[in-house]
Amino acid sequence: MDFLVAKDDLHRCRFAHTQLAALDSGQALLSVQAFGLSANNITYAMFGEAMSYWSFFPAEAGWGRVPVWGFAEVVESRHSSLEPSTRVYGYLPPSSTLTVSPTRVEEHGFVDGSPHRAALPSAYNAYARVDADPVYDAEHEDQQMLLRPLFFTSFLIDDFLEDANLLSAEAVVLSSASSKTASALAFLLARRGGAEVLGLTSARSADFTRELGVYDQVVPYDEVAQLAPRSAVYVDIAGDAQVRKAVHARFGAQLKHSAVVGATHHDKMGELPPDLPGPRPAFFFAPDRVAKRAREWGRDGLQERIAAAWDPYVRWTEGWLEVQHGSGPEALQRAYLDLLDGRVDPAKAHVLSLRA
Repeated sequence: MDFLVAKDDLHRCRFAHTQLAALDSGQALLSVQAFGLSANNITYAMFGEAMSYWSFFPAEAGWGRVPVWGFAEVVESRHSSLEPSTRVYGYLPPSSTLTVSPTRVEEHGFVDGSPHRAALPSAYNAYARVDADPVYDAEHEDQQMLLRPLFFTSFLIDDFLEDANLLSAEAVVLSSASSKTASALAFLLARRGGAEVLGLTSARSADFTRELGVYDQVVPYDEVAQLAPRSAVYVDIAGDAQVRKAVHARFGAQLKHSAVVGATHHDKMGELPPDLPGPRPAFFFAPDRVAKRAREWGRDGLQERIAAAWDPYVRWTEGWLEVQHGSGPEALQRAYLDLLDGRVDPAKAHVLSLRA
């Protein structure tokens, strides 16, 4: 079973049953056990064409499978180095199964070498064996499905800001401050100290965002003009054109960098006006950062740094994150549409399975 979304209207969705083809030599069949669903997945859908997210898990013409992160088990294998019952974590379709062509099969996992994924960012093609994954913790599987990809993005942004000497600014301004990507970044920045961390959010989410305790100041979107002008960096996770315009107008030439990360306000993205004050917004593409650090630190060095930062973060989330579990097609469709329309409490998150 596959959960399909219309590429030209993300509100149109349906389920389709497909006949599994026999495995070719060298292939393996994964059974998708469970996966997380958050605003991050809506960003994948919004940038499905522009960033090739639809290409990872092809579907029939006009339809796409929104990528998710979760756990799967090898239920059949025609690869001599990959045994059935091997459990992995990685990038999956919202489907009941996934056929992969494992390459570079090693103790820590493998890479899907399916031809249609060859030209896609390698960071999304790797599958980690849970018994050899330095981040894996059986007690925090839900958090891993929901937060690990978001935290990974936040870790990379934090690393980029420090590496580019952008944290010499007096403030780092984050939009969609109640989102899990933003709060993870705020958590990392707060641990560094230095620049003030300013969170922009909706009026209804302001109290929750303040209570997270990782922002120096939380400001509703309609009060951006009241922020004190100073040197700043803007990390745009909302993707809201009006908020972007207000932030650029407030900080102007004092804005050292404007990074576009997500689109939680996907219905308000708009176009970049040619007269936007300050620097032109630049898209932050996490796989490029992964490739850079993997070259410099080595794959193991990168994973060790992430694991060291992940543990205190995930324990911090235990104080506020409420995981909601759901199974079956109806639960998945309802959760997806609620996220698409912004009806999910920022303190809650979904872990889902197509298994009834």
